[in-house]
Amino acid sequence: MIVKLIISENFLEHVCETGMFFCLHRLNISKVSYNTNTMQINSWGIKQRIAEAYIGEYASGKSEMAVNRALYLLHNGFTPVTLVDLDLVEPFYTLRPIKVQLEVEGLEVIAWETADTLGLGEAGNILKPGMRWALKKEGSVIFDVGYGIDGANKTRLLEGAGELKIYVVVNIARPMTGDVMRIVEYVQSLGRVDGLINNSHLGDDTDLEIINEGVEVVTEAAKKFGLPVIWTAVEEKFAEQIGDYDKKGNPVFFLKRRMQHTFW
Repeated sequence: MIVKLIISENFLEHVCETGMFFCLHRLNISKVSYNTNTMQINSWGIKQRIAEAYIGEYASGKSEMAVNRALYLLHNGFTPVTLVDLDLVEPFYTLRPIKVQLEVEGLEVIAWETADTLGLGEAGNILKPGMRWALKKEGSVIFDVGYGIDGANKTRLLEGAGELKIYVVVNIARPMTGDVMRIVEYVQSLGRVDGLINNSHLGDDTDLEIINEGVEVVTEAAKKFGLPVIWTAVEEKFAEQIGDYDKKGNPVFFLKRRMQHTFW
């Protein structure tokens, strides 16, 4: 019998300190995991590989989400961590301008250099060979995918794509995902999806009202599919006002904005 337990971080620490893993093993409970920002830890306390792709509409915040998730994993011991710029739809607001900085921080970043893409205009980018084979790399891998159905379809170019968890980043301030019905229609167009992320925002004008409205709308849309809301993603400055869970009980992921200066 395989039993999956969702336990608190404090309980996991207690298990490690008291040797309770032996007791769990004797009970044929062979996999123990706790969910803190959907980390994966097996029954021996070993952090497991994570492979995720972030898709969504233009200006949903999927790139911000992918960068912050990769850094979060890096800082919490899920090393090595590879961040892949799979935005092949348009060459604007990609990871290229911050590639070097992210590498200095410890990520491996698979992305084109700006000098290699001059002249492409709005024609999109070419698949870099390392992108296709990124899932063959050791450690955790995070993909920042281009917007819309054209972007989502690019995951089919990846070797081993069946391993990916695919999360749709939703911003209700965008016209195509502005209410429950439009989110449902949009998500249906994308193919396989494993969860939704509420990242409702207004850039510099983001406030609690738009965040909480997004919580309501995205949670309701997720119910239509029987999908989880993986997180409500918000800037760090809202931490004290929102807490670790939003008003619908979805976990909150705190972001540090890095993409506002990445145009071209």
